[in-house]
Amino acid sequence: MAKQTDKQYLEQWQQYKENISKATPVDLFETPVEKKKRIKALEKDPEKWFKYYLPNFYTSEPAPWHITATRRVINNPEWFEVRSWARELAKSGRTMMEVLYLVLTGQKHNVVLTSNTINNAERLLLPYKTILEANNRIINDYGVQQSIGNWEASEFITRKGVAFRALGAGQSPRGTRNDAIRPDVILIDDIDTDQDCRNRDIIKQRVDWIQEALIPTRSISNPLLIIMCGNIIAKYCCITEMARKADAHDIVNIRDKHGKSTWPQKNSEEDIDRVLSLISDKSAQKEYFNNPQSIGDTFKVITYGPAPKLSSCDMVICYADPSTSNKDKVGLKSKVSYKCLIIIGYKDFKYYVYKVWLAQTNNNTFVSWIYEADRYLSAQGVDPKRIYIENNTLQAPHYEQVILPAIYKKAEEDNLDTIPSISPDTRKKPEKFDRVEGTLQPIDKNGNLIFDSRIQKDKYMSVMEDQMLSVSATCTTMDGPDALEGAVWIIQNRKVKKQTKHRFKRRVSMRH
Repeated sequence: MAKQTDKQYLEQWQQYKENISKATPVDLFETPVEKKKRIKALEKDPEKWFKYYLPNFYTSEPAPWHITATRRVINNPEWFEVRSWARELAKSGRTMMEVLYLVLTGQKHNVVLTSNTINNAERLLLPYKTILEANNRIINDYGVQQSIGNWEASEFITRKGVAFRALGAGQSPRGTRNDAIRPDVILIDDIDTDQDCRNRDIIKQRVDWIQEALIPTRSISNPLLIIMCGNIIAKYCCITEMARKADAHDIVNIRDKHGKSTWPQKNSEEDIDRVLSLISDKSAQKEYFNNPQSIGDTFKVITYGPAPKLSSCDMVICYADPSTSNKDKVGLKSKVSYKCLIIIGYKDFKYYVYKVWLAQTNNNTFVSWIYEADRYLSAQGVDPKRIYIENNTLQAPHYEQVILPAIYKKAEEDNLDTIPSISPDTRKKPEKFDRVEGTLQPIDKNGNLIFDSRIQKDKYMSVMEDQMLSVSATCTTMDGPDALEGAVWIIQNRKVKKQTKHRFKRRVSMRH
């Protein structure tokens, strides 16, 4: 991260200051008795305190889980909480409100805020500093906070003696004592970066620094509050490792396990849909669902290229994987698979991917894909149309009791004379990764797995690409590559049967 210039910092500080000052008018005609009574009432209710003193941060009513999290922090002077709240769920903002409440009500006195760099730590500390300088309501009720001579971007001490200090990861935390008071609040925010998470040694060093240098700055006899804010952006990162030590690891995604906004007071379903539509599925899973996709070691790149006319292929297979979920939108905890339907053609030893449908969706949408694929095959002049659907022992009841009736129902609703001819794939399949790697990796390595360049920008292909590039022994999301493997396997086995049948006929004719 580039070093923030003094000019940039000054401009940001001035903007914060003006906004905070304008947002916090005070009643100049309030009597001392009324003022004392009002402050006492506000301090009894942290939510009302936040709303009154920090209106330009408290812009939406909180979700129930916000309130529960705040109660944990305020009611436990000795506490370690890791907050893996998705983007736009106010993890840093609410943490700041809680800390300001605790220091201004005299419960905490020495705050250390650390991030991946000192520059980032100063940026995160800037709102604290500016609020204490310019918030009219805080100044009116708790007195002037800004002190003379101890008021810098990386470290400042209020007139009441509360210290704040910014630290970059790996910096020496020595000297953080405020007179006789060691740190009693440690904030760790945005400690992981994508680049750092690619190097396990960096993460290990950082975790060691937190445990061996940062936390030991505390006093054993004085309660310490630690709040660590960060998404799970990698399987192995500071957040995942420190969460093992925490009293609470609060994981909140942009949507809950039922596919609904976890903070509907702020984030509507339409707004979430819009944001997710603009980014890759891989990015969405990491930033909004705490579900980072592994960097795969099986497929390094996706090969796009021109595909021959579909009807000219030696064999065309449409393969469908229905999964058993009937949900449109899901979160991390729901364990819902992706439904997939894929069309591939085989010609001159190459496997061409012509169409992909891949999403976490409901059964009706999946059935509509089947009809759409059937119409596509007809339009391309493919005959015969071979459509297979995965139907192993786990899925057999789902296929027969749910998918087939839905196929017939759609034909009836749309007044169709026929339904697509579908063959169940009852193959007993080995482990998913073993199948995907064993079947697809050799043909991909030889340049014989090609995705039609016409679908490169398709929304489903974006999800497919993310899943292909994430394939590894530890990857948990490979439903698209799994369906592709199913189609390729059928082609390969039909080829073998065709060749065997041809050789058998030839041997019989030679004997005659």
